[in-house]
Amino acid sequence: MATFLTWSLPMSFPVQLIQLRKQRGLTQQQLADAVGIHVNQIKRYEAGTTQPTLEVLIKFTKALHISMDALVFGDEPELDDRLRRQLEAIKELEGDDKMIIQEVLEGLIFKYQAKRWSRISNAN
Repeated sequence: MATFLTWSLPMSFPVQLIQLRKQRGLTQQQLADAVGIHVNQIKRYEAGTTQPTLEVLIKFTKALHISMDALVFGDEPELDDRLRRQLEAIKELEGDDKMIIQEVLEGLIFKYQAKRWSRISNAN
């Protein structure tokens, strides 16, 4: 899919792509196969001589099991495999079950953040 929109990825994208590929134990060929592109394109992306289209970036996120922000900016902590599997399972749920799990998670996160802010306030 060709695009006429010109945009620029951060300078660290090639390094981030190499690190993510290696962390997952993938060769350039294996990543190319997973994304559906020629291995020479992977080499160009990793060398920083060309940039992927948005469509290819989306395929990278799926192949590497990572968010777009983490792929492009490298600012998202990596999920451990167990948590990733749990989140994937939640995505498959429908209706009330999914809503209940999301509400429980939001409640626990809110509780944790409230405790943390309370400790910070008491320290000052």
